[in-house]
Amino acid sequence: MRILLIEDDTVLGAAVRDQIASDGHSVDWVTRLDQAGDAVAGTVYDLLLLDLMLPDGRGIGFLKARRARGDVTPVIILTALDQVSDRIEGLNAGADDYLVKPFDLAELSARIGSVSRRYSGNPNPLIEHGPLLIDLSARSIRRDGKPVVLTAREWALFEALLARPGQLLSKAQLEEKLYAFGAEIESNTIEVHVSRLRKKLGAGVIETERGLGYRLGAA
Repeated sequence: MRILLIEDDTVLGAAVRDQIASDGHSVDWVTRLDQAGDAVAGTVYDLLLLDLMLPDGRGIGFLKARRARGDVTPVIILTALDQVSDRIEGLNAGADDYLVKPFDLAELSARIGSVSRRYSGNPNPLIEHGPLLIDLSARSIRRDGKPVVLTAREWALFEALLARPGQLLSKAQLEEKLYAFGAEIESNTIEVHVSRLRKKLGAGVIETERGLGYRLGAA
């Protein structure tokens, strides 16, 4: 997934960024609401992680404005505000989840996965796809009963296709799932990862529409 982290605490922000990047997600990190506004204006995100107290305003106002414009991007609030009234305000403003600081990074990963599955229409973390048994919560795959090890970027690419079965995704769309701003993108990166996934998961797991993009195949 492509995730936008909006957090001004540099220590926590770095820890969260590293955690979700290690989970195989692409993450952009900003520390102000005006930077967040610029980011969402130029990039389609799968999830926002939103602090409520930022140097240039409250995250609640930012969230309400996004929802008022019809934006349905999932949002998880990360905040030190732990009163029940704060939680109610955040959820009523349109947040999908609310996590109080300090929190365990593994719990954050689990909540990201849970929110993502709800939005994809399949809350079940276990998916059978041909000979593949995929556990989205554990980020693990077994092929014909045998474990298959994927790198973080291979997983991110496969997860993007898995979330949109039958849908053609362009090379540019897949690149957005893999890289944050400023990361160097080599011209053949997607082709290399697709080739490796086919070797690990089956030759038919990803179909190519030449010149157009890729879609999930039958594995």
